[in-house]
Amino acid sequence: METRRRLLPVFEALFVTFLWSTSYIIIKWGLKEIPPLFYAGLRYSLAFIIFLPFVIKKNQIDELKRLTRKDFKKLFLLGFIFYFATQGTQFIGLSLLPSVTVSLMLNFTPLAVLAMGIIFLDERPGKIQIVGIVIFLAGTLIYFLPVDLNNAQLAGMGVMTLGVAANAAASVLGREINRGHKFTPLTITFVSMGTGSFLLLLTAIIFEGFPSIGFEDWIYILWLAGINTALAFTLWNKTLRELTAVESSVINNTMLIQIAVLSFLFLGESLNAKEITGLIIVFVGAVLVQKRKRK
Repeated sequence: METRRRLLPVFEALFVTFLWSTSYIIIKWGLKEIPPLFYAGLRYSLAFIIFLPFVIKKNQIDELKRLTRKDFKKLFLLGFIFYFATQGTQFIGLSLLPSVTVSLMLNFTPLAVLAMGIIFLDERPGKIQIVGIVIFLAGTLIYFLPVDLNNAQLAGMGVMTLGVAANAAASVLGREINRGHKFTPLTITFVSMGTGSFLLLLTAIIFEGFPSIGFEDWIYILWLAGINTALAFTLWNKTLRELTAVESSVINNTMLIQIAVLSFLFLGESLNAKEITGLIIVFVGAVLVQKRKRK
């Protein structure tokens, strides 16, 4: 029973990462016509609106009323880091870089999460988890290196460096908020997404204006908002109640494998023997990091 209870959040988290992996393909399609910040801001603002019917229920309204000023500050900070900073930089990164390069950059998040988790959450990974992280990162390097980048891609790497730092900070802060079990995942997602997404959309309007969006692009946006955001982020917050910050981050980084396969199927990016070897090593690292210390 304990094993089954332990595996459920792992499988839920993996399902969420699959949805997020398909987002890379859909975003790349939409970026042909939509500016990156406006694309990101519209996606998450619409997802926030989709949440409204679920939040106007009495129990959810009562929970929102219990939010203190300190709670609002913490959730606003999560929204700023996780939506405005992390998602904004990822959309800009995808407009400048191939999807696999963005994925490579995000795979360095576990190292930052490991350091932050020790400092702020007192979550110390076991030796086998550390080995798993090292193996995982070694696999990403084998898969992607050598990387030959032009000036635009170098700028994208700089943007994604900021994105990695924001992603790591969001992982740690999200874990710290969710492990307290003070509020439901819906409330956490609703408040943080609302503040972060509208700040992102406002920034996009100021710097990018209002673009013309076609019917097909609206399909992309609505799918990303409803399924890959509203559903996926709520489920992800639920898994953070059981998984540590490092575990969640490494599960999130199995997207490397999923994005590579989806990119091959939908973007025509082929895999050679070195890349397949890297994927296998990444998978082994992700499995090892799930091993917890026995108390």
